[in-house]
Amino acid sequence: MSQRGRDQRGRDQGDQNTRLLNPLVAAGIGWATLVALVLVGLFGLWGAPPDKVQGDAQRLMYLHVPTAWLAYLAFFVTAVASALYLWPRTRARVWDRLAGVSAEVGVIFTALTLVLGSLWGRAVWGVWWAWDARLVTTAVLFFLYLGYLALRRVSGDPATGAKRNAIAALIAFIDVPIVHFSVNWWRTLHQQATVFNPALNPEIHGVMAATLWLGVLAFTLLYVFLVDRRYRLAALEDGLDDRELDRAIAARVGEVQTTGVS
Repeated sequence: MSQRGRDQRGRDQGDQNTRLLNPLVAAGIGWATLVALVLVGLFGLWGAPPDKVQGDAQRLMYLHVPTAWLAYLAFFVTAVASALYLWPRTRARVWDRLAGVSAEVGVIFTALTLVLGSLWGRAVWGVWWAWDARLVTTAVLFFLYLGYLALRRVSGDPATGAKRNAIAALIAFIDVPIVHFSVNWWRTLHQQATVFNPALNPEIHGVMAATLWLGVLAFTLLYVFLVDRRYRLAALEDGLDDRELDRAIAARVGEVQTTGVS
């Protein structure tokens, strides 16, 4: 079988399923997400005590940290899916589609991370924005993946475009570890890692730690729910595009045949 034939076979196999999750599982995750988010709101506002230094402003952590974690997770999934698409043995349209969908969700969470970080910085540092290494590298990450999503909209051969997009996603992912370790590599205003620090010694305990982990769980469930829904929509959009292309080709072939007969 030729390389083109293997590519087409992989795309066809990837298109057999237009859902990532079983509908019942997806519904269960949706309800679990709602319950977890409500609990995060209750504990974040009233259950957890205020910080001794930052006061109530520290409560933004229960949203800021999970959104940052989700940005990492989303772009990691994009990178893995892109690598799987580039590998000939696993090449399938499902991986290209998943990479794009996860990047879209990741961009949303990165934007939320920047907004929440700005609110927190205004309360603690007294400014909305500081040219801090963590903030700047996160902003760069946001624009890198905006560029990746714009690149995905460039018209052309779908297979060639998918390979180009996958390479771009892997290049953009290089900034993720830079963002995470920026507070260790450079002197910054941003505080050191609270949980995933180099010593792996969490600096948060009790109800505050439980609320933070609940927030991470809630936003992870939200990510899975959003990716599943967006993937379903993307699959339907791709199916519609394929049908329109088939109709256009059939119409063109009919015109040629009619012209040839006349």
